[in-house]
Amino acid sequence: MAPVPVRVVGKASEIDLADWNACAGSSNPFAQGEFFRALEDSGSATVRTGWQPVHLVADAADGRPAGIMPCYLKTHSQGEYVFDHAWADAWSRAGGDYYPKLQAAFPFTPATGPRLLLRDSTLAPALIAAAEQITQANNFSSAHVTFITPEQQPLFREAGWLIRTGEQFHWQNEGYRDFQDFLSALSSSRRKMIRKERERALAGLDIIHLTGSAITEAHWDAFWTFYQDTGARKWGQPYLKRPFFSQIGEAMGDRVLLMLALRNGQPIAGALNFIGGECLYGRYWGCTEDVPFLHFELCYYQAIDWAIAHGRARVEAGAQGAHKLARGYRPTPVISAHYIPNAGFRQAVADYLARETRAVIEEIEYLDAHGPFRQAQA
Repeated sequence: MAPVPVRVVGKASEIDLADWNACAGSSNPFAQGEFFRALEDSGSATVRTGWQPVHLVADAADGRPAGIMPCYLKTHSQGEYVFDHAWADAWSRAGGDYYPKLQAAFPFTPATGPRLLLRDSTLAPALIAAAEQITQANNFSSAHVTFITPEQQPLFREAGWLIRTGEQFHWQNEGYRDFQDFLSALSSSRRKMIRKERERALAGLDIIHLTGSAITEAHWDAFWTFYQDTGARKWGQPYLKRPFFSQIGEAMGDRVLLMLALRNGQPIAGALNFIGGECLYGRYWGCTEDVPFLHFELCYYQAIDWAIAHGRARVEAGAQGAHKLARGYRPTPVISAHYIPNAGFRQAVADYLARETRAVIEEIEYLDAHGPFRQAQA
């Protein structure tokens, strides 16, 4: 069989939106063409910010894209949430240039999702092979695919990529009728703690949920203020530009859930979520008034309330945060895949990953066994 040709596209907007979304499917909001276009067109994910789009596209016989692997050439490791700084340092000490590297990801988004967008599933090996070929032909140190879905993990494993296991904390809906039903699954001490936290957080405040056309530019202005504060404290400067929020509101507002805390009618804090077919994805939070436990209320408890009411199977509340465990978010493995052409460097990373994976799995098992639930969940 002749090899499948794969072309490189330098901007998401150069691919017809309907064709992109036909490959992406509708379940994951971050896989949508509108999301990638907003990131790139707003100036958030561009060459200037160290995210050069190099999307890999395989066309069907009709000339339309049937497989897309959204990729970026990265000149740093920021905004990925799978940390390889030690790898970069090691390669540099050995005399190599770790950057640029090839990265397949939803930029700035540590959420599980398809990294191969496939209208034709048989094109997966061709896209993976193209990523390998680009890495080798340009003498890049490596290629990385982060937060892969369980369904796509075997594709990279079978291609010989190194597999890395990390940890996040996800809330799992065990068929709860409401928030009280969820609380009943927790130990008495955790139930009391959460009730007290919610009571203190909500005192004197109103919480509103906005989606679609209900989100106005005034709401985005308020949230931009919150986001800038959090971004400055976490990363030095925010990753996302202000136009990004307006663009997602206009292009995919029905997939956006903005939660705002109001005092006397004025927003003082907000949490931005994205709505998936099976999951609510919590992404950004910020505030202009420090209210005890309001972060937990807006980012965790309100998300659980919404997910139960709308029949979602889980809430993914972003990277890290062991404090989520006590609030009913369970430790969950997340997977990435890594292609390293240099044999010596690959072996060194493989040895490291073997040790790291054992430690991560042990920690997940320990935390899950000592979580807040009254009894083990199925």
